[in-house]
Amino acid sequence: MLAQVLAVIIFVVMFLLIILEIIERQWTTLICGALTLVLVFGLGMHSMEAALKTLNFQSIFTPGFWYAAGAAEESSSGINWATIIFIAGMMVMVEGMARVGFFRWLCMLLAKAVKYRVLPIFVTFMLMSAVLAMFIDSITVILFLAAVTVELSTLLKFDPVPMILSEVFCANLGGSATMCGDPPNIIIGTSFGYSFSDFICNTGIIAGISLVFIVVFFFFAYRKDLKSGGEVDISKMPTPESAITDKPGFVVSTVIFALAVVLLVTHATTGLTVATIGAGIAVITLVSAPRHALEILKKVDYKTILFFIGLFVVVGGLEETGILEIIAGFIGRISGGNPYLMIAIIIWVSAIASAFVDNIPFAATMIPVIQTLAATTGVSLETMTWALSMGTDIGGSATPIGASANVVGTSVAAKAGHPVSWGRYCAKAVPATIIVMVISTVYIFVVYL
Repeated sequence: MLAQVLAVIIFVVMFLLIILEIIERQWTTLICGALTLVLVFGLGMHSMEAALKTLNFQSIFTPGFWYAAGAAEESSSGINWATIIFIAGMMVMVEGMARVGFFRWLCMLLAKAVKYRVLPIFVTFMLMSAVLAMFIDSITVILFLAAVTVELSTLLKFDPVPMILSEVFCANLGGSATMCGDPPNIIIGTSFGYSFSDFICNTGIIAGISLVFIVVFFFFAYRKDLKSGGEVDISKMPTPESAITDKPGFVVSTVIFALAVVLLVTHATTGLTVATIGAGIAVITLVSAPRHALEILKKVDYKTILFFIGLFVVVGGLEETGILEIIAGFIGRISGGNPYLMIAIIIWVSAIASAFVDNIPFAATMIPVIQTLAATTGVSLETMTWALSMGTDIGGSATPIGASANVVGTSVAAKAGHPVSWGRYCAKAVPATIIVMVISTVYIFVVYL
């Protein structure tokens, strides 16, 4: 009981400190992570085993961490080092691409295609974010699009934050459509043996319907904020080709990016885990530009990486003390066998919980719960699976720490001099999340029950 109380207190304090922005968030999570190790695992549980399990160093040295035959596996206990390594690797790749002018080139190409009009760019980027996230990890999508958005905002003189926040939400929405689009879907799919097409034909339809409403919502919510600094003289704008600073490096970076896309799309088939892909892409990037390797490494956003590490430790405290299991068990106790109430609870509790704790461990915790519910109540396991998938994937969009893409997107904005407060993030993300949750609930009720 003491350990549970301490774990909850530490999480709440961390959460409040992040919202209040008293100190930089990476220090907040690291300090709270250290307190979790000392107070929760040491004082409360007297368990070195729980601490080591949360630190999860041993997973790095297992063959399955780097290669998982048949399907990629995601770690869902303690620090997810696969996620950390993958994020770091993608950051290295993105910095390598930025060095040769890839993102500035893409900015000019896209801006020229829509005649440098901000609102058309805004809509195009939202759709692009959703489509790419169906096949590529949403973290990669946001690393790419947020960097492009910042570059474009500098040239056209508009606030990049609304566009980045909309891209983040659409990336999470697009990721919910497929098995490889979001980590919870990978866990759910591999646990129950569902295929890529199973997700496309179920959550994919829900995500597609929701995307139409979300694009309209963000368009009207942000259209006044997305005003450029004035008329753009197209004749004076630099050509896309002029943005390339290193043509051989540009070609190499483009090939590396294409390789990363192919590996991520096929990683469930090849057995290469996201950790292997991230580490491999980083090494290839650095080896391909040896004279610039140190420069690239210096520009990596280490603050975000440290933030994730601390966050995983604190959430690990909630896992090890059984808090997440209590939340999951709550669903089974109060549903009383009513399929409509059960589905509503699964999707909404999953969404609310995923807004505040990492959706990866929550999804993993919920899997045995819905298995038991399916066996004891007669409600279809598939129906509960799609409810869990939409709840965990989209619920995480509501807050800046609910999903990895959110953290990365706001970090890119902050690094470019546009910090995003909790209030500004949630003002539009929460209503958008509610819209998708309502659509998902109604669709599941009508189609599956």
